[in-house]
Amino acid sequence: MKQKFLLALMMGLFLSISGLRAAEVRVGNDEVKNKSEINEEDKLVVVWTSADKEVAMKMVFMYTYNAKKQAWWDDVTLLVWGPSSKLLSQDKELQDYVKKMIKSGVHVMACKACADEYDVADKLTEIGVTVKHSGQDLTRFIKDRKVVTF
Repeated sequence: MKQKFLLALMMGLFLSISGLRAAEVRVGNDEVKNKSEINEEDKLVVVWTSADKEVAMKMVFMYTYNAKKQAWWDDVTLLVWGPSSKLLSQDKELQDYVKKMIKSGVHVMACKACADEYDVADKLTEIGVTVKHSGQDLTRFIKDRKVVTF
């Protein structure tokens, strides 16, 4: 049942986004637009809060990585919040995936208050995640960008 729900959610998300992006002229994967040329409509923030590895691998990471790699969005940010920060600090496979996302141009940041609560801020920083107090950032993201939460 859980897999059917996740599949239905992914399909709905992909269909929604493809409709939003249909009128856009695509830029090749190797070409990067100047940040000043990126419209607010081309900025996505994925807020990951789940401590469920399957949700991370089969939805959050898969979509976030491909959103950048396939140029569905010009600017992609993954915000690690709450229990996901603890899971990320403990799981090598997830850490390697996050490093791959960072290398592809995804901005990865984590809520410092959450990371401190789980005592994982240093570990997240080691793998390349920007750890900072993010309440104001999240508020700005909600006001200025497309935000998806998991």
